[in-house]
Amino acid sequence: MTKTNKTATILVIDDDSEIRYSLDRVLSTKGFVVSTAPSGEDGLEAVKASQPDVVFLDIRMGGMSGIETLQHLRGVAPKLPIILMTAYGTAQTAIEAMKFGAFDYIMKPFDPERVISLAEGAVRAVEDMVRAGDYESNLNSDDYKEGLVGNSPAMQEVFKIIGQVAASDVTVLVSGESGTGKELIARCVWQHSHRNRGEFLAVNCAAIPDNLIESELFGHEKGSFTGATAQRIGKFEQCDRGTIFLDEIGDMTLSTQTKILRVLQEGEIQRVGGSETIKVDIRVIAATNKGLEDMVEAKTFREDLYYRLNVVRIRVPPLRERKEDIPEIVDYMLQMLEKERKAKVRKVSPEALSILCACEWPGNVRELENVVYRSAVVAQGDAILIKDLPEEIAGVPVEAAVTTDRTLSDSEEAAKTTVADPVVGDASETEATDLADTDPLRQAVDTLYAELKRVESKNLLRRLERELVERAIADTDHNQARAAELLGMTRSTLKKRLQEFGLMKKGKRLS
Repeated sequence: MTKTNKTATILVIDDDSEIRYSLDRVLSTKGFVVSTAPSGEDGLEAVKASQPDVVFLDIRMGGMSGIETLQHLRGVAPKLPIILMTAYGTAQTAIEAMKFGAFDYIMKPFDPERVISLAEGAVRAVEDMVRAGDYESNLNSDDYKEGLVGNSPAMQEVFKIIGQVAASDVTVLVSGESGTGKELIARCVWQHSHRNRGEFLAVNCAAIPDNLIESELFGHEKGSFTGATAQRIGKFEQCDRGTIFLDEIGDMTLSTQTKILRVLQEGEIQRVGGSETIKVDIRVIAATNKGLEDMVEAKTFREDLYYRLNVVRIRVPPLRERKEDIPEIVDYMLQMLEKERKAKVRKVSPEALSILCACEWPGNVRELENVVYRSAVVAQGDAILIKDLPEEIAGVPVEAAVTTDRTLSDSEEAAKTTVADPVVGDASETEATDLADTDPLRQAVDTLYAELKRVESKNLLRRLERELVERAIADTDHNQARAAELLGMTRSTLKKRLQEFGLMKKGKRLS
């Protein structure tokens, strides 16, 4: 059963009796059950004995200091939210508090509203962590050695084309927005080709100055230009019998484009300042986030090179067009962070995941990766919660929140309405009254609520959710993607509900 203010217990550890009394009075008026301890040693014993839900801990005390007590408490109760209290708001205080895993810290003298807000936030964080604890990953990162994750139809089409072109030496053009994973696609083509024992070299054409790119690609002879003090072998020679990936090829100068065309047509290069023709056996994979067709029309990209490159086109969809892949991508990222010892978080709360799935991600997978990494680093437990997301992400409206077992408080419900459904907030009182009288959904809810008050069993919401899931999966002929869209939840959440309700198998209705 989810805890409320009336059942949540708070331990206040402070050697100042007036502080203990003040916090007890403030928190008790909001229904919290408050106990106190006059020292870090007594507080540690109290936590071992009673396991409170939240601890308020003073930093400066006689005997064991607050930071020392915090470290000991972390060994006894790793997930216990601890709010440090201090009258000295130095940089060192803040840094040490968060470094050792404090939930937050508060300055003395206290603002009662701030104290209550922190206590309620800590209780909610624990509840969110408990719900996230039910999550079990169905993804094994070892199965995704290429780093390409996604079961959406758009990504399945990409995988299909990779399989078709990998065995040949055909030139491939990968197009897509920045951050979609074009280099991963190129590496995947190389790994599944007969050239996978040769070199794979990636060159970002946009990152190399125009006066150096030819030297970078084709090499140069000693004395060919100022600063050329020795002969240099270029990328094309380095990966002979291998694969070269030319990223952002749309940023290449026309003169360099001419030399690339010669490589593709003749299989030969010349170093800058040299006269020797050098044969190379190389496969070219190019990528761009620009419209090469428009550039050809504008005469800023060679038409003959465009057709040489665009033998097979792989279009990588932006993340906003395959949002159903986000849960799996996040799962994969967290597993990789754990393997690389960059973070220990392995889960995301349903609420946080619903926000990640609602974002448009203009920076695509690269942006999502940055957000997941940042959130995993600042997370204080074993799961990423909404509070761990960056501020610009956490405020994203969520059209269909992931179903949870937690009942929202009045303030949370009001906030949810304000963020997720701004139109409702603009409706007049008259319109709201008319809606209550005529909306069939409102009438159905009235009937269900009356039933809830009549029967002894209070699991009506759970029963209703099961009925809706069962009917949606049957109505869509067990198409999970369509059923999830119909119910307004992610596919991974639907799969979890199907498992919980025993509805994974097709067949007769389950009672």
